[in-house]
Amino acid sequence: MTEVFIYDHVRTPRGRGKKDGALHEVPSVRLAAKTLEAIRDRNGLDTSRVDDIIMGCVDPVMDAGAVIPKAAAFEAGYSTKAPGMQISRFCASGLDAVNFAAGKVAAGSDDIVIAGGVESMSRVGMGMSGGSWYMDPSVNFPAYFMPQGVSADLIATKYGFSRDDVDAYAVESQRRAGKAWEAGYFKNSVIPVKDQNGLTILDRDEHMRPTTDMQSLASLNPSFQMPGEMGGFEAVGIQAHPEIERINYVHHAGNSSGIVDGAAAVLIGSRAGGEAMNLKPRARIRHFANIGSDPALMLTGPVDVTEKLLARSGMKISDIDLFELNEAFAAVVLRYMQAFDISHDKINVNGGAIAMGHPLGATGAMILGTVLDELERRDLNTALVTLCIGAGMGTATIIERV
Repeated sequence: MTEVFIYDHVRTPRGRGKKDGALHEVPSVRLAAKTLEAIRDRNGLDTSRVDDIIMGCVDPVMDAGAVIPKAAAFEAGYSTKAPGMQISRFCASGLDAVNFAAGKVAAGSDDIVIAGGVESMSRVGMGMSGGSWYMDPSVNFPAYFMPQGVSADLIATKYGFSRDDVDAYAVESQRRAGKAWEAGYFKNSVIPVKDQNGLTILDRDEHMRPTTDMQSLASLNPSFQMPGEMGGFEAVGIQAHPEIERINYVHHAGNSSGIVDGAAAVLIGSRAGGEAMNLKPRARIRHFANIGSDPALMLTGPVDVTEKLLARSGMKISDIDLFELNEAFAAVVLRYMQAFDISHDKINVNGGAIAMGHPLGATGAMILGTVLDELERRDLNTALVTLCIGAGMGTATIIERV
């Protein structure tokens, strides 16, 4: 199989996913196009030689619909020879776009692929594309369907994480993100979003609250107690896990991922493809995997897929220098660290989605880039990137610097 390399990556800042957020007036296609423009211009790409553009988009409807990567390529002024494809595996869509690209390059069918994702959650609300998982009893009964926050609280209850535990994790995520921004750790990968007059709309993640402390979080009521107790979803969770007598509701807006707008792009290719355009590889994609997991717990897929990925790659947890796990909810990361006895010093070292936000289709590509930058900054070699996924799934990728 052909070796697969990462040549570059960029992302937009994350704008608050509300009508008064800085990026609300920027359509999804324009956010995606900004990343395509940056990848082209930074690397001097001949876009007629781009074999594919693959982007995750969880809700590809309204102005995010109609094969948004191809539309973004038109917007960015790419050659018409560059095709596009959108995919969705819920929250892992951006990472799976990278993995799809890697598979195409490894198979020898493509030499240069741009992969990533986009989500404008202020313009296209979460769940706008609908689906039987939410709505069809013949599907959601066997899936033990419940809101993800109730599943997060079920995880916290099952594995013994208290309100103080999840709040302390959230405070640290905010602190790390604030420190990383102030130290300039993101300056080489975050591209400012500008308007048609060249004026900067946003150049910094907008969702962060670095001064968050335990006292401010303590004032927030649990967000998922009402749907759990009044909506009947606690009973669904207990039916799936009868060892639980009642759910302890600990998650709220302050220790859950933020709703934001954003886009990301990763330049993937073979050695020959890179040499043809004078590109220098930064890392290789060593292995990737997907898995289905417990649908009621829903968000423990990162544990299961990491076990699968390590077994298939012949690697051990101790072979991984840094971990990046999307902070969908604090309990997701706490369970992952608990399962593998991972020190917090090795995971999400620059904060995560609790502080900076989670633009669904883009996040996987964003955190891949974040950990690659950090490997280079620390002169380390190997990282594992993973995300939990709606309906009970997991995706993970191992990268290695070259």
